[in-house]
This record gives sequence, C-alpha cells and structure tokens, in this order.
Amino acid sequence: MTAALLITFLVLMVIGVPVALAMAGASLLYVMLSGTLPDYVVIHRMVNGIDSFPLLAVPFFIMAGNLMNSAGITNRIYNFALALVGWLKGGLGHVNVIGSVIFAGMSGTAIADAAGLGTIEIKAMTDQGYPIEFSVGVTAASATLGPIIPPSLPFVIYAMFANVSVGQLFLAGIIPGGVMAILMMFTVAYYAHKNKWGRDVAFKWSRIGKALLELAIVIGFPTAIWGATEMGTDPAPTFFAAMALLLLADRFFRFNAVLPIMTPVLLIGGMTSGIFTATEGAIAACVWAMFLGLVWYRTLNWKMLVKVSMDTVETTATVLLIVAAASIFGWLLTVTRVTDAVAAAVLAYTHNPAMFLLMANLLMLFVGCFLEPTAAITILVPILLPICHQLGIDPVHFGLVMVLNLMIGLLHPPMGMVLFVLARVAKLSVERTTIAILPWLVPLLASLILITYIPEIALWLPRKFFP
Repeated sequence: MTAALLITFLVLMVIGVPVALAMAGASLLYVMLSGTLPDYVVIHRMVNGIDSFPLLAVPFFIMAGNLMNSAGITNRIYNFALALVGWLKGGLGHVNVIGSVIFAGMSGTAIADAAGLGTIEIKAMTDQGYPIEFSVGVTAASATLGPIIPPSLPFVIYAMFANVSVGQLFLAGIIPGGVMAILMMFTVAYYAHKNKWGRDVAFKWSRIGKALLELAIVIGFPTAIWGATEMGTDPAPTFFAAMALLLLADRFFRFNAVLPIMTPVLLIGGMTSGIFTATEGAIAACVWAMFLGLVWYRTLNWKMLVKVSMDTVETTATVLLIVAAASIFGWLLTVTRVTDAVAAAVLAYTHNPAMFLLMANLLMLFVGCFLEPTAAITILVPILLPICHQLGIDPVHFGLVMVLNLMIGLLHPPMGMVLFVLARVAKLSVERTTIAILPWLVPLLASLILITYIPEIALWLPRKFFP
C-alpha cells in the first residue's frame, strides 16, 4: 500500500497532473484502498494543514511584493544601484546584483525578481552593448537572492512544516545573501576584466555621496532601534520617531530608494525588537507598500490596486492548495513509516553530518529541477528533518540550505520557472537561456558549499537576537 501511494504520486506527476492534485489524488486513492481510514480524513487533514497562524503571512507577503512591482519601485531601485556601483567596470552587471539584493527585500520570490527587475536590467544591459547571454545569466543568478534575503515566502512555508521561528529564518538569510552577492560581483568583475568592459556611468562624488547617504540611513535605522532595545527602553516610540524623520528627509533630499529599501529593515527590526510578530510584520510590509504606492509616490491607483489584489488571491490560492495537499501526503508518509524507513536507511549508511548534508544537497538539487519550491519543501521536510534532529543539525541552518538548493533548481529544465521567465523576457530559446545560465552556477554552488559547511554564516545573527 505504501508503494502504491508513492507510485501513484509519481505516475500522476509524469503524465502532467499538477503537483497539488497529484499529492491529493494519491492520498485519496491510498485511503480508499487501505480501508482502515474514513474517506473524509483527506479533507480533514488538508483543512488542518492550512489552519495555521504563520500561514496568514503568506497572502500579505505576496501582496507586498505585488504592490512594490506595480508601483514603479523597480525603477527607483535600479537608479539607486546604478548610482552606487554603476561606475565600476562591468557596471550594469554589478547594478544587476545590487538591484536584486534590494528587490529581494520586498518580493520574497525569485520569479518576481526575475520578471520585475529583470525586465529593466536585461534591456538596459543589451542597450549598453552587453552580450545577451551575460545579461540573462547574471539576472538569473541574482534572482535566486529573492527568497534568501528576507522577507521570504519559502521560509514561511518551511517554518510551518519544521516548527521553527520565521524570525530566526529571516535573520539567517541576511549574511548568506550578502555572501552570494559578493561572489556574484566577483564573477561580474572577472568577466569585465576578461572582456575589457569599461564603466557605464561616470564617477561623480555627488552621485556616489547621495547613494552612500541613503545606504547610511538604511543601516542607521535598525541600529537606532536595536540600541533602544538594548538600553531597556520601549523601542516603539524610537521606531515611530525614526519613521517620521525618515519621511521628512526623503521629502527634502528626494532620495531614490530609501523608503522602498526600508521594507525588509522595518520587517526585521520590528520582529527582533518585539514590536510585532512575523505574521503582523507581513501585514506591516503590505501597509507600507500601499502607503508608498498610493500616498507617498502616488504611482498606484485604485484600479491597479484591485488588479494587484486579484493577482494576490490567485497566487495565494495556488500556494495554499499545494500546502493543503502536501499536509495529507506528508501525514500519510509519516503514518506509513516511510519517513522512519528513510531515516533508518540514511543512518545505517552514515552518522556523519557532513556526509548527510552532501547527500541531502544532491537530493534537493535534483528535486528542485522537477518540483516547484513550495511543493518540494512540503514533501522533503517531513522526510529529512527527523534525520537532522538525530544528527544534531540545526533546523534553521538546514532550512536555509534547503531553500538555496531549491532556488538553484529554478534555473534548470525541465521545471525551472526562472529559466522560462527569463527566456520569455529576453526572447531567447530555452536552450540558449540554459547555456547562458551554466557559468553562473559556479558562484551559486560555491555559496551553497560555504553556507552548508560553515553554519555560523547562517546562525550568527539568529543566535544573537534569539538566544
């Protein structure tokens, strides 16, 4: 019967049935054939699977990203990144990476990054004379930062299934995201030196100075909130006073992107200082995005807001259907002791955490090429996390490793959504897009190795703020 459950799921996937329906259908067939469980247990477990407080954050994070995409924020981010690093050799390649770092703090998904900011970046790079393959490759690689730098939709899903703190996962992604960005910028510098590319904008102290001032404000804001928390004072008054000063400064200096960049800063700062929970933070991010689009920049109107809301409903329904179907599928895997059998097989082979992480990475890279990240997380967590507990691997660290693996999987056929999005944006064939992305696997896999085998890269910040 257990074999029938797994075989039915694989057959349905092979013939093209959507992954959510494949999991739910295989589970229903198992329940009907086993005769030991009532049929309604399928619906009962699916409903319980999405009856979760942390999952309330999902629609709000999705809507915040959609609002930022629709409010013209991408142009502001691009201009800020251009002022900051556009004067370097291979400047627009560096701009691509820095822009993705910033946009990652608003969208939470790699696909939104590739479709939103990627459209602007690829056009700008090709207009400047960069090869289309280089433009597509760096855009694809930098898009993987979307779910690593908070906020992150995959982190929320993982946190629910792994029963870990969303706040810790968000903090765990900050330094690894920086490591990935640095390695990508080194790769851009290598290509610029090899091909003798020059600067894309002139070096001007006035432009650099304004960009650095914006960066200093973004860094100084959370520092002030953290300082108030460390002194034992209520951080909320400091938080709101700093926000008021920030709005005044933006009105006076007309910054490019300080207010949009503040989205992840507000989210993480509010969570670590105790002003709001992760779910409340998602609502705060959504309200902030609406304020910027409707009131401050006035780039959104009510008609656009309705469209954004409908897109959010559609995306949320898709995500939660996958989560609901995975809940019954994962429950049956546990009840039938498949997870125990997998754990026993792995532990019979090795008790070395480093070896297990290598095996898990290979598995997750493979699975990421065939399954959408949400579905992959919901299937893999119940199987692999018990082994992590037995081997003493921190679940927060493992969550980051899992999400990064699945993001790399988005760049590959046959199911790589970022690959298909960029092929459409750049008007290239899937084959040419795949070849363009291949060299960029070097910095991504190097980042994966570092983050996998140096856990402190991911765990230093969570341990500092969540002792």
